Amino acid sequence: MIGLERVRELCLALPETNERLSHGRPAFYIRDKKTFAMFMDNHHGSDRVCLWCAAPDGMQAALIESNPEHYFRPPYVGHRGWIGIYLDSDVPEDDVAGAIEDAFLAVAPKSLVKALGE
Repeated sequence: MIGLERVRELCLALPETNERLSHGRPAFYIRDKKTFAMFMDNHHGSDRVCLWCAAPDGMQAALIESNPEHYFRPPYVGHRGWIGIYLDSDVPEDDVAGAIEDAFLAVAPKSLVKALGE
């Protein structure tokens, strides 16, 4: 299982990111303004450990369709294309790291994305 500490390391390794609580849950922001990921532990009694994160257009449906044991449409933000990842499944850590990076790139200001590419 991938836990909060590892998610925190992956999210905060990205430039100009920070963590603070949102709705009582650890959430990760770019420049303390735009949320790109949220860690959910037993959300509404689900007994699941999950990560909700922003995703590029079309990615949500593709991931859920191809791998529903690892991915789902999260409540509240799923309608915006965000993906949910079951961290308590055997989802590969590289897949989680990639989803976090994709989330960052989907939300980051264009100037920050450009600076990353340089």
